[in-house]
Amino acid sequence: MKSAAGCVATLLHDAAMNPVEVVKQRMQMYNSPYHRVTDCVRAVWQNEGAGAFYRSYTTQLTMNVPFQAIHFMTYEFLQEHFNPQRRYNPSSHVLSGACAGAVAAAATTPLDVCKTLLNTQESLALNSNLTGHITGMASAFRTVYQVGGVTAYFRGVQARVIYQIPSTAIAWSVYEFFKYLITKRQEEWRAGK
Repeated sequence: MKSAAGCVATLLHDAAMNPVEVVKQRMQMYNSPYHRVTDCVRAVWQNEGAGAFYRSYTTQLTMNVPFQAIHFMTYEFLQEHFNPQRRYNPSSHVLSGACAGAVAAAATTPLDVCKTLLNTQESLALNSNLTGHITGMASAFRTVYQVGGVTAYFRGVQARVIYQIPSTAIAWSVYEFFKYLITKRQEEWRAGK
C-alpha cells in the first residue's frame, strides 16, 4: 500500500510540477526572451501548445524512480555503517542524507540533462536535430550525444550535486528528528497508561 501511495504521489507531483519546471528552465536559459512568467507561459502555449509543458513528463518520472531508489539505498547503507544501532544521531543523519543525495544526483544527471533539453528545446540542439522538436527521451538522448558526446550527459553534474547535498541532508535530519520525537512521545504515553 505504501509503494502504491508513493507511486500515485509521484505521478501527481510531477504532473503539477512539470509545467513549472518547463517555465523555470526556459526563463533561466542564457538570452532567454522571457522576462515574466506569464510571458513565457503564453508564448509556449501559443507557439507549441499544451503538450510542450509535458514533453519531459515521462523523462521526469523515469528520472525520479532511479533517483529515489539510489537515494534510499545509499542512505540505508550509510546508516548501517555510521549508525548501526539506529539510534537518533543527528550527525549520522545529516552525513548519510547529504551523501545519499549526492550519489543519486550524480547517477541520474544524464536523465536530468535530457529532461532539461526536452523542456527548453535549446536552439543549438534543435539545429542538430532534423525533426524540429525534440519529442521524447530517446530523441533527447540521441541529440545530447550528437551535440556533445558522452561528456554532455554530465553537464551540470557539480551544480546538481551541490544543490542536492543540503536538500537531502536537511530532509533526512528533519525526518529522523520527528520520527525520534514522535516515538519518544508514544513511549512516554504508553509508560504513563
